[in-house]
Amino acid sequence: MMTGTHTDFAVVGGGVLGCMITREILSRAPDASVTVLDQDAVGSGATRRSAGLHFPRGATERVRGMAAYSQDHYAALKAARPDLPIHPLAMTVVADAAHEARLHEIYLPEAKLRPVTEVAGGIAVVPDGKAAWEGDGCQYADVHALTQYLARDLRRTAEFREGVRVTGVTPGADAVELALGTGDGLTAGHVVLAPGPWLAAPAWQDLVAPLGARVKKIVALHIEMAPAPGDRAVVFQDEDAFLLPYHERGHWLFSYTCQDWDVDPDTLPTSVSAADLRDARATLTRYAPQLADRCVSGRVFCDAYGPAMEPVVRAVTDDARVVFAGAANGSGYRLAPAVAAETADLLPLPSQRKDPA
Repeated sequence: MMTGTHTDFAVVGGGVLGCMITREILSRAPDASVTVLDQDAVGSGATRRSAGLHFPRGATERVRGMAAYSQDHYAALKAARPDLPIHPLAMTVVADAAHEARLHEIYLPEAKLRPVTEVAGGIAVVPDGKAAWEGDGCQYADVHALTQYLARDLRRTAEFREGVRVTGVTPGADAVELALGTGDGLTAGHVVLAPGPWLAAPAWQDLVAPLGARVKKIVALHIEMAPAPGDRAVVFQDEDAFLLPYHERGHWLFSYTCQDWDVDPDTLPTSVSAADLRDARATLTRYAPQLADRCVSGRVFCDAYGPAMEPVVRAVTDDARVVFAGAANGSGYRLAPAVAAETADLLPLPSQRKDPA
Protein backbone atom coordinates (compact mmCIF):
# COMPACT_ATOMS: atom_id res chain seq x y z
CA MET A 1 0.00 0.00 0.00
CA MET A 2 1.39 3.38 -1.01
CA THR A 3 1.51 6.28 1.41
CA GLY A 4 0.44 9.46 -0.34
CA THR A 5 2.12 12.86 -0.03
CA HIS A 6 1.68 16.04 -2.03
CA THR A 7 4.07 18.64 -3.42
CA ASP A 8 3.43 21.69 -5.57
CA PHE A 9 6.29 20.85 -7.94
CA ALA A 10 8.19 17.62 -8.45
CA VAL A 11 11.51 17.84 -10.29
CA VAL A 12 12.61 14.45 -11.58
CA GLY A 13 16.38 14.49 -11.94
CA GLY A 14 18.91 15.80 -9.45
CA GLY A 15 21.70 16.87 -11.80
CA VAL A 16 22.89 20.41 -12.37
CA LEU A 17 19.83 21.11 -14.51
CA GLY A 18 17.35 19.72 -11.98
CA CYS A 19 18.95 21.76 -9.20
CA MET A 20 18.98 24.92 -11.31
CA ILE A 21 15.30 24.43 -12.12
CA THR A 22 14.48 23.92 -8.45
CA ARG A 23 16.40 27.07 -7.59
CA GLU A 24 14.53 29.02 -10.28
CA ILE A 25 11.14 27.80 -9.07
CA LEU A 26 11.90 28.81 -5.50
CA SER A 27 13.35 32.14 -6.57
CA ARG A 28 9.99 33.00 -8.16
CA ALA A 29 7.75 31.27 -5.60
CA PRO A 30 9.62 31.00 -2.28
CA ASP A 31 6.61 29.50 -0.49
CA ALA A 32 6.09 26.68 -3.00
CA SER A 33 6.78 23.10 -1.99
CA VAL A 34 9.30 21.43 -4.29
CA THR A 35 10.46 17.80 -4.23
CA VAL A 36 13.57 16.72 -6.15
CA LEU A 37 13.80 13.02 -6.98
CA ASP A 38 16.80 11.16 -8.36
CA GLN A 39 17.36 7.45 -8.92
CA ASP A 40 20.92 7.91 -7.60
CA ALA A 41 22.70 10.52 -5.51
CA VAL A 42 22.48 14.17 -6.53
CA GLY A 43 24.78 14.90 -9.46
CA SER A 44 25.69 11.26 -10.10
CA GLY A 45 24.71 11.01 -13.77
CA ALA A 46 25.95 13.11 -16.67
CA THR A 47 26.67 15.94 -14.21
CA ARG A 48 29.44 13.96 -12.52
CA ARG A 49 31.21 13.43 -15.84
CA SER A 50 30.70 16.90 -17.29
CA ALA A 51 33.74 18.79 -18.57
CA GLY A 52 32.06 21.96 -17.31
CA LEU A 53 33.39 24.32 -19.99
CA HIS A 54 31.37 27.39 -20.88
CA PHE A 55 31.89 28.98 -24.30
CA PRO A 56 30.32 32.38 -25.06
CA ARG A 57 28.76 31.10 -28.28
CA GLY A 58 25.70 29.59 -29.90
CA ALA A 59 25.00 28.12 -33.32
CA THR A 60 21.46 29.58 -33.36
CA GLU A 61 19.92 32.83 -32.18
CA ARG A 62 18.10 31.04 -29.35
CA VAL A 63 21.23 29.29 -28.11
CA ARG A 64 23.22 32.53 -28.27
CA GLY A 65 20.56 34.18 -26.13
CA MET A 66 20.65 31.26 -23.70
CA ALA A 67 24.45 31.39 -23.54
CA ALA A 68 24.39 35.12 -22.78
CA TYR A 69 21.74 34.67 -20.09
CA SER A 70 23.63 31.79 -18.48
CA GLN A 71 26.94 33.65 -18.61
CA ASP A 72 25.44 36.59 -16.72
CA HIS A 73 23.77 34.22 -14.26
CA TYR A 74 26.99 32.39 -13.45
CA ALA A 75 28.90 35.67 -13.12
CA ALA A 76 26.35 36.93 -10.58
CA LEU A 77 26.39 33.60 -8.75
CA LYS A 78 30.19 33.65 -8.52
CA ALA A 79 30.19 37.28 -7.36
CA ALA A 80 27.73 36.43 -4.58
CA ARG A 81 29.53 33.18 -3.68
CA PRO A 82 33.27 33.50 -4.44
CA ASP A 83 33.84 30.02 -3.01
CA LEU A 84 31.88 28.34 -5.80
CA PRO A 85 34.05 26.11 -8.07
CA ILE A 86 33.59 28.32 -11.15
CA HIS A 87 36.85 29.48 -12.74
CA PRO A 88 37.31 32.21 -15.40
CA LEU A 89 39.52 31.10 -18.25
CA ALA A 90 41.04 32.73 -21.33
CA MET A 91 40.42 31.00 -24.65
CA THR A 92 41.78 30.68 -28.16
CA VAL A 93 39.53 29.66 -31.05
CA VAL A 94 41.04 27.88 -34.05
CA ALA A 95 38.88 27.73 -37.18
CA ASP A 96 38.98 27.81 -40.96
CA ALA A 97 40.50 31.11 -42.01
CA ALA A 98 37.67 31.66 -44.49
CA HIS A 99 34.98 31.41 -41.79
CA GLU A 100 35.84 34.54 -39.81
CA ALA A 101 32.52 36.27 -40.56
CA ARG A 102 30.55 33.24 -39.37
CA LEU A 103 32.74 33.00 -36.29
CA HIS A 104 31.84 36.53 -35.25
CA GLU A 105 28.17 35.64 -35.72
CA ILE A 106 28.38 32.50 -33.59
CA TYR A 107 30.34 33.99 -30.71
CA LEU A 108 28.77 36.56 -28.42
CA PRO A 109 29.98 40.16 -28.61
CA GLU A 110 31.31 39.68 -25.08
CA ALA A 111 33.86 37.25 -26.52
CA LYS A 112 35.65 40.18 -28.22
CA LEU A 113 37.38 37.87 -30.68
CA ARG A 114 40.71 39.25 -31.89
CA PRO A 115 43.09 37.59 -34.37
CA VAL A 116 46.41 36.14 -33.22
CA THR A 117 49.12 34.32 -35.12
CA GLU A 118 49.60 31.44 -32.68
CA VAL A 119 48.12 29.71 -29.64
CA ALA A 120 49.57 31.24 -26.48
CA GLY A 121 51.67 28.77 -24.53
CA GLY A 122 52.30 26.62 -27.60
CA ILE A 123 49.98 23.80 -26.51
CA ALA A 124 48.52 23.64 -30.04
CA VAL A 125 49.48 24.72 -33.54
CA VAL A 126 47.49 26.55 -36.21
CA PRO A 127 47.59 24.34 -39.35
CA ASP A 128 47.66 25.71 -42.87
CA GLY A 129 44.26 27.06 -43.87
CA LYS A 130 43.32 27.73 -40.26
CA ALA A 131 43.48 30.92 -38.22
CA ALA A 132 43.31 31.73 -34.53
CA TRP A 133 41.47 34.26 -32.38
CA GLU A 134 41.77 34.98 -28.69
CA GLY A 135 38.57 35.69 -26.76
CA ASP A 136 36.98 36.47 -23.42
CA GLY A 137 33.98 35.14 -21.50
CA CYS A 138 35.11 31.54 -21.12
CA GLN A 139 34.94 29.71 -17.79
CA TYR A 140 34.87 26.19 -16.45
CA ALA A 141 33.46 24.57 -13.34
CA ASP A 142 33.61 21.43 -11.29
CA VAL A 143 29.99 20.73 -12.17
CA HIS A 144 29.54 17.91 -9.69
CA ALA A 145 30.88 20.05 -6.83
CA LEU A 146 28.80 23.02 -7.95
CA THR A 147 25.67 20.85 -7.95
CA GLN A 148 26.45 19.74 -4.40
CA TYR A 149 26.70 23.41 -3.37
CA LEU A 150 23.35 24.17 -4.99
CA ALA A 151 21.68 21.13 -3.43
CA ARG A 152 23.04 21.96 0.01
CA ASP A 153 21.49 25.42 -0.15
CA LEU A 154 18.24 24.13 -1.62
CA ARG A 155 17.74 21.56 1.14
CA ARG A 156 16.68 24.40 3.42
CA THR A 157 13.53 24.91 1.35
CA ALA A 158 13.16 21.88 -0.95
CA GLU A 159 12.82 18.17 -0.20
CA PHE A 160 15.36 15.83 -1.77
CA ARG A 161 14.70 12.13 -2.31
CA GLU A 162 17.90 10.45 -3.48
CA GLY A 163 18.10 6.85 -4.55
CA VAL A 164 14.39 6.90 -5.35
CA ARG A 165 13.33 5.79 -8.81
CA VAL A 166 10.17 7.18 -10.38
CA THR A 167 8.36 4.16 -11.83
CA GLY A 168 5.19 5.84 -13.07
CA VAL A 169 3.96 9.28 -14.17
CA THR A 170 0.19 9.52 -14.47
CA PRO A 171 -1.21 12.95 -15.35
CA GLY A 172 -4.67 13.69 -13.97
CA ALA A 173 -7.16 16.52 -14.24
CA ASP A 174 -5.91 18.29 -11.13
CA ALA A 175 -2.51 16.73 -10.35
CA VAL A 176 0.10 14.24 -11.48
CA GLU A 177 0.52 10.93 -9.67
CA LEU A 178 4.08 9.67 -9.35
CA ALA A 179 4.69 6.04 -8.45
CA LEU A 180 8.02 5.46 -6.72
CA GLY A 181 10.26 2.45 -6.47
CA THR A 182 10.06 2.69 -2.68
CA GLY A 183 6.39 1.76 -2.84
CA ASP A 184 5.34 5.28 -1.89
CA GLY A 185 3.29 7.62 -4.00
CA LEU A 186 3.71 11.32 -4.59
CA THR A 187 1.07 13.69 -5.92
CA ALA A 188 2.38 16.81 -7.60
CA GLY A 189 0.62 19.86 -8.93
CA HIS A 190 3.21 20.00 -11.72
CA VAL A 191 6.13 17.79 -12.73
CA VAL A 192 9.37 18.76 -14.45
CA LEU A 193 11.18 15.90 -16.15
CA ALA A 194 14.93 16.63 -16.20
CA PRO A 195 16.25 13.08 -16.64
CA GLY A 196 19.44 13.81 -18.58
CA PRO A 197 20.13 10.89 -20.95
CA TRP A 198 17.50 8.62 -19.36
CA LEU A 199 14.94 9.46 -22.03
CA ALA A 200 13.74 5.86 -22.34
CA ALA A 201 12.82 5.30 -18.70
CA PRO A 202 9.48 3.44 -18.73
CA ALA A 203 7.81 6.00 -16.46
CA TRP A 204 8.00 8.80 -19.06
CA GLN A 205 9.16 7.20 -22.30
CA ASP A 206 5.78 7.65 -24.00
CA LEU A 207 5.57 11.29 -22.90
CA VAL A 208 9.07 12.14 -24.11
CA ALA A 209 9.28 10.13 -27.35
CA PRO A 210 7.36 12.68 -29.50
CA LEU A 211 10.04 15.29 -28.73
CA GLY A 212 12.48 13.50 -31.04
CA ALA A 213 15.46 13.73 -28.68
CA ARG A 214 18.23 11.14 -28.96
CA VAL A 215 21.11 10.01 -26.75
CA LYS A 216 24.72 10.24 -27.92
CA LYS A 217 27.93 8.96 -26.42
CA ILE A 218 30.40 11.59 -25.15
CA VAL A 219 34.12 10.94 -24.74
CA ALA A 220 36.74 13.20 -23.18
CA LEU A 221 40.36 12.10 -22.83
CA HIS A 222 42.58 13.04 -19.90
CA ILE A 223 46.07 14.24 -20.74
CA GLU A 224 48.32 13.64 -17.77
CA MET A 225 50.33 16.83 -18.02
CA ALA A 226 50.01 19.73 -15.59
CA PRO A 227 48.79 22.98 -17.18
CA ALA A 228 50.89 26.11 -16.69
CA PRO A 229 49.18 28.93 -14.76
CA GLY A 230 48.46 30.99 -17.87
CA ASP A 231 47.28 28.17 -20.12
CA ARG A 232 43.94 28.75 -21.82
CA ALA A 233 41.17 26.69 -23.35
CA VAL A 234 41.69 25.99 -27.05
CA VAL A 235 38.53 25.52 -29.11
CA PHE A 236 38.77 23.71 -32.45
CA GLN A 237 35.63 25.19 -33.92
CA ASP A 238 35.27 23.17 -37.11
CA GLU A 239 35.82 19.83 -35.35
CA ASP A 240 33.63 20.72 -32.34
CA ALA A 241 36.49 19.75 -30.04
CA PHE A 242 38.48 21.50 -27.33
CA LEU A 243 41.47 21.33 -25.03
CA LEU A 244 40.72 22.36 -21.45
CA PRO A 245 43.42 23.06 -18.86
CA TYR A 246 41.99 21.57 -15.68
CA HIS A 247 44.02 23.74 -13.35
CA GLU A 248 42.20 22.52 -10.24
CA ARG A 249 42.72 18.85 -11.16
CA GLY A 250 46.26 19.22 -12.47
CA HIS A 251 45.81 17.83 -15.99
CA TRP A 252 44.41 18.65 -19.42
CA LEU A 253 41.18 17.35 -20.93
CA PHE A 254 40.57 16.82 -24.65
CA SER A 255 36.95 16.55 -25.77
CA TYR A 256 36.09 15.57 -29.31
CA THR A 257 32.83 14.77 -31.09
CA CYS A 258 31.89 11.10 -30.91
CA GLN A 259 29.22 9.97 -33.40
CA ASP A 260 27.91 6.96 -31.50
CA TRP A 261 24.14 7.55 -31.27
CA ASP A 262 21.16 5.95 -29.52
CA VAL A 263 23.16 4.52 -26.64
CA ASP A 264 21.66 3.41 -23.33
CA PRO A 265 23.04 5.15 -20.21
CA ASP A 266 22.36 2.02 -18.14
CA THR A 267 24.41 -0.30 -20.37
CA LEU A 268 26.98 2.03 -21.95
CA PRO A 269 30.53 1.12 -20.85
CA THR A 270 32.02 4.07 -18.98
CA SER A 271 35.62 3.01 -19.54
CA VAL A 272 37.72 4.27 -22.44
CA SER A 273 38.03 1.88 -25.38
CA ALA A 274 40.76 1.47 -27.99
CA ALA A 275 38.37 2.98 -30.56
CA ASP A 276 37.83 6.03 -28.34
CA LEU A 277 41.58 6.59 -28.12
CA ARG A 278 42.02 6.11 -31.85
CA ASP A 279 39.30 8.60 -32.79
CA ALA A 280 40.45 11.22 -30.28
CA ARG A 281 44.08 10.96 -31.34
CA ALA A 282 43.10 11.33 -35.01
CA THR A 283 41.78 14.82 -34.29
CA LEU A 284 44.36 15.77 -31.68
CA THR A 285 47.31 14.78 -33.89
CA ARG A 286 46.46 17.56 -36.32
CA TYR A 287 46.61 20.30 -33.70
CA ALA A 288 48.76 19.01 -30.83
CA PRO A 289 50.67 15.90 -31.95
CA GLN A 290 52.90 16.04 -28.88
CA LEU A 291 49.86 15.31 -26.73
CA ALA A 292 48.44 12.38 -28.68
CA ASP A 293 50.49 9.68 -26.96
CA ARG A 294 49.62 11.18 -23.57
CA CYS A 295 45.92 10.41 -24.12
CA VAL A 296 45.67 7.12 -22.27
CA SER A 297 42.62 7.62 -20.01
CA GLY A 298 39.48 9.69 -19.72
CA ARG A 299 35.76 9.74 -19.09
CA VAL A 300 32.91 8.25 -21.09
CA PHE A 301 29.18 8.78 -20.77
CA CYS A 302 26.32 10.20 -22.82
CA ASP A 303 23.82 13.02 -23.06
CA ALA A 304 20.51 13.79 -24.72
CA TYR A 305 20.43 15.86 -27.90
CA GLY A 306 17.50 17.82 -29.31
CA PRO A 307 16.44 17.36 -32.95
CA ALA A 308 17.30 21.00 -33.80
CA MET A 309 20.56 20.89 -31.80
CA GLU A 310 18.94 23.21 -29.27
CA PRO A 311 17.80 22.38 -25.73
CA VAL A 312 14.25 21.07 -25.51
CA VAL A 313 11.97 22.82 -23.01
CA ARG A 314 8.38 21.85 -23.68
CA ALA A 315 5.13 20.80 -22.06
CA VAL A 316 4.47 17.12 -22.78
CA THR A 317 0.83 17.18 -21.63
CA ASP A 318 -1.89 19.41 -23.04
CA ASP A 319 -2.44 21.16 -19.72
CA ALA A 320 1.33 21.70 -19.18
CA ARG A 321 1.22 19.79 -15.88
CA VAL A 322 4.25 17.83 -17.07
CA VAL A 323 7.17 19.70 -18.63
CA PHE A 324 10.33 18.24 -20.13
CA ALA A 325 13.61 20.13 -19.79
CA GLY A 326 16.87 18.90 -21.22
CA ALA A 327 18.39 17.49 -24.41
CA ALA A 328 20.95 20.27 -24.17
CA ASN A 329 23.38 18.64 -26.60
CA GLY A 330 26.23 18.20 -24.16
CA SER A 331 25.82 21.79 -22.91
CA GLY A 332 23.76 21.07 -19.81
CA TYR A 333 26.04 23.04 -17.51
CA ARG A 334 26.67 25.82 -20.01
CA LEU A 335 22.99 26.53 -20.62
CA ALA A 336 21.44 25.33 -17.35
CA PRO A 337 20.38 28.76 -15.99
CA ALA A 338 18.63 29.64 -19.26
CA VAL A 339 16.96 26.24 -19.50
CA ALA A 340 15.76 26.68 -15.91
CA ALA A 341 14.30 30.11 -16.71
CA GLU A 342 12.49 28.79 -19.81
CA THR A 343 11.14 25.88 -17.76
CA ALA A 344 9.83 28.18 -15.04
CA ASP A 345 8.12 30.30 -17.70
CA LEU A 346 5.97 27.25 -18.57
CA LEU A 347 4.89 26.74 -14.96
CA PRO A 348 2.25 28.71 -13.01
CA LEU A 349 4.83 30.97 -11.36
CA PRO A 350 5.40 34.72 -11.15
CA SER A 351 7.31 35.94 -14.19
CA GLN A 352 9.67 38.03 -12.10
CA ARG A 353 12.53 36.31 -10.32
CA LYS A 354 13.10 36.87 -6.63
CA ASP A 355 16.37 35.82 -5.08
CA PRO A 356 15.80 32.77 -2.84
CA ALA A 357 16.53 33.19 0.85
